[in-house]
Amino acid sequence: MPALPTSSESGGFLNAKLQKLIDQLTDAFWLVPTAMVLGGIALALGLLQVERAGLLPDRVLSEWLYNGGGTGARTLLGAIAASSIGVASTVFSITIAALSLAAAQMGPRLLRNFTRDRGVQLSLGAFLGTFSYALMVLRSVRTQEEGAFTPHLALSVGILLAFGCVAVLVYFVDHMANRINVDTVVELVSQDVHQALAALKTEQPQPPLPPARLWQHGAPVRDGRRGYLQHLDEDALADWAAAQGTVLRLLVRRGDYVFPGTPIAVLSVPVAGAEEAIRAATALGDTRGSAGDAEYAVRQLVEVAVRALSPGINDPHTAMSVLHRLGAALCDLAGSQLPHGVLLRQGQVALVVPKVSYASLSDLMFHMIRQNAQGTPAVLIRLLDVLIAVASCEPEEARRQVLLGHAERVCIDARHTVHNPLDLHDILERQRTLQAVLEHGVLAAIGAVDAAASASP
Repeated sequence: MPALPTSSESGGFLNAKLQKLIDQLTDAFWLVPTAMVLGGIALALGLLQVERAGLLPDRVLSEWLYNGGGTGARTLLGAIAASSIGVASTVFSITIAALSLAAAQMGPRLLRNFTRDRGVQLSLGAFLGTFSYALMVLRSVRTQEEGAFTPHLALSVGILLAFGCVAVLVYFVDHMANRINVDTVVELVSQDVHQALAALKTEQPQPPLPPARLWQHGAPVRDGRRGYLQHLDEDALADWAAAQGTVLRLLVRRGDYVFPGTPIAVLSVPVAGAEEAIRAATALGDTRGSAGDAEYAVRQLVEVAVRALSPGINDPHTAMSVLHRLGAALCDLAGSQLPHGVLLRQGQVALVVPKVSYASLSDLMFHMIRQNAQGTPAVLIRLLDVLIAVASCEPEEARRQVLLGHAERVCIDARHTVHNPLDLHDILERQRTLQAVLEHGVLAAIGAVDAAASASP
């Protein structure tokens, strides 16, 4: 039996761990400000070295650069350092206040969108970098009694950085005012949904799922770890399974929680080293990661709508705005193909990974909103309008039936929670419009709507 390939031999088992590290660094709030602080220190040391080496002509020093003495240089640099660190603390306070507001109104899971915002990171980094730059230049200034060294070039650049910080402060205030707007947040999260679903679609022909009898005599693979599956190296795992002469079926997908001691996979033919291979090809974390997890982005958008429908906030317009974005996301999927999660090696099935289906995706989009919108006719009506729009551009019959099932659930809830008969009539009328779209097309539905409007008093 072949031995389990090491990470160096397979060249792929490190991908999941490496990708997790890259994502953590990408989402880290401290990375950009730290880099800008180091950049400010390096810039100060470089400019001081240029000036000590006498590389600047005297004409440039006298006509274009700061030409004051050491005392004035120290005063100027001290003012730049003090003001920049003071504004940096203000920027940090505003950021914390914005995070608190976002957590209360839109959900704590959206805080990641604020902490990884490059505009906030660059703004804070600009002030901290300028502060570090001013300190490094300040330590090199010497008065006449101390040896008379005034870094004219570094002082001039420090003045430019101070003016740049003024512009950054104006940008930061405008940026944060826009970012805490709920419509802006909804649009930004919907862009994440669009990108995740675009990455999910495939144009390649998908092999069918293997028959269930393949796993009848299989062996479960248990995992003692716990946490959310953040990254999965599917190609490396499929290569390993093909080399072992078995078929591996994972029971979890990205975003699922792995419970310790429970089966994480099934082997069609038991082989040694399966648990080690799965450990090497997966990366777990304490929180649900966003990379490669389309459902995570959808959940963030749904959470905004659910919180908007809570009694404490009571903002149905935000919920309807979310429904518009979700409907647009399903329209983007119209006619496209989703992967089945079957990976082949030399024409044979090697790995089966659970994938997101159209039904599970639509359930995730609409179930919680519908459940929390009970007794709110405006949101239920808008949900049915979205289903009608999606059904009008979706050619696949199975998906159209999924949409019809959501409409039926809305009507069942409406019969129990909507007490105004006129509101209930509007909801049921939209269900009939959806059925007309599914059965006869958009033009027939338009005729039905016009007939209903003319018959109403």
